[in-house]
Amino acid sequence: MFASKDVISKALSNLKSRLNQVRQLTDKEQLVLHLEKQYPADAGVLTAFLFNYVKLKPGEALHLGANELHAYLHGECIECMAPSDNVVRAGLTSKNRDVQILCSMLTYKQGFPEILRVPLNPYTRRYLPPFHEFEVDCCILPKGASVVFPAVPAPPVFVVMEGEGTMYATSFEDVVREGDALCAPANTDISLRTSSELHIYRAGVNSRFFHAS
Repeated sequence: MFASKDVISKALSNLKSRLNQVRQLTDKEQLVLHLEKQYPADAGVLTAFLFNYVKLKPGEALHLGANELHAYLHGECIECMAPSDNVVRAGLTSKNRDVQILCSMLTYKQGFPEILRVPLNPYTRRYLPPFHEFEVDCCILPKGASVVFPAVPAPPVFVVMEGEGTMYATSFEDVVREGDALCAPANTDISLRTSSELHIYRAGVNSRFFHAS
């Protein structure tokens, strides 16, 4: 990470030449060549060999703790993160990088990230990471179906990704559709009925936090 751009550029040039002579590349070698096209002379291309290369299937999720180096490459996903005032970049970017701070804060833990998927009811999966800040529910409702999100002690946030339906509680009733984001009251059951297939996500404080309290 502290090497000069000339050193990185030469190393990547040699690596690229060698890989282009290999008939059968591994997934990670193909990834490195792809990244090098996007970010030439970037140290982040070399660090790809030190990463887990994870391909998530629809409905799967993973959690990353604080100070863990990661890169999101492509596809669509929902990301939920705890409040943070500190984002430190390592590579694969044109933005500023503070290498000294980066190297001092990384966890340097080895291992494979845990893939999360927990069914909650026929329509809902809950993603429950092992820290208190948040949990995420993914709810996919077929047309004409309904579901209830039970009351929780903190206000949850909902994001509608696809479809249309009606959300209601004792204090309100409203039509929700693709692109809507809503903050619901705490300690309130939230009911949802669809007029078309509806994909909606709910994020809130991790239920383990309230159980521990």
